[in-house]
Amino acid sequence: MKSISELKREARTTLNGRWGSAALLNLIPVLLGIIIASIILIPAIIFFQSVDFSQTLDTVSSNSAYDAGNSAGSSGGGLFGGIISALFTSGITWTLLEVVRKQRTEITPIKDAFRAFSGTYFLPVIGLFILQSIFVFLWSLLLVIPGIIKGYAYSQTYFVYYDTTEQTGNKPGLLDSITASRRLMNGYKGKLFLLDLSFIGWHILAIMTFGIGYIWLNPYIYTTKAAFYDALPKNPAY
Repeated sequence: MKSISELKREARTTLNGRWGSAALLNLIPVLLGIIIASIILIPAIIFFQSVDFSQTLDTVSSNSAYDAGNSAGSSGGGLFGGIISALFTSGITWTLLEVVRKQRTEITPIKDAFRAFSGTYFLPVIGLFILQSIFVFLWSLLLVIPGIIKGYAYSQTYFVYYDTTEQTGNKPGLLDSITASRRLMNGYKGKLFLLDLSFIGWHILAIMTFGIGYIWLNPYIYTTKAAFYDALPKNPAY
């Protein structure tokens, strides 16, 4: 398995001469993320500016049903946002995986960004997202750490599903893809965690640009993750 520095160097080499098209590839999801964040944050700011924090506990109690309704609405919005993010991220990372493997040299930003919205992958990606979310949530009920560990164990699921579909022409089972990811990540979850930590400084810089920096940072991260998946030893069970 390659070192973290080697994976990141491979990503930079892969993106050399392609930073512009890779940035355009990520433009739509990043802008959507900024819009969604604004939709969530602006009402929250208005609320906290207008709320009277001297309200009595009786008033808070009388609004509990209203708060519960808002909580349910927020959960629904979170699920929808997660699905949209999974669809965009899948299409983007699959494209970058092909570039890492030198299976293609050009990136078609708009077409590639929406490739997971096609009939072949649309419902499977949604199904994979929902199943992973359920499994991680159930593990998180034990403690936070088991949930995080399982999140890393399932991290290669979309790659596995795509690779198997493209290579065999047959769609694998959703649970089979999750299981294959778990097997692939045996002994490598810690490495992927450290890889994520290595981008913290870049995340801080991107946040300081009000999220605009992610248009360039995301391709770097996604390409490195694609290189990570490509470098994983593929055992017969996979």
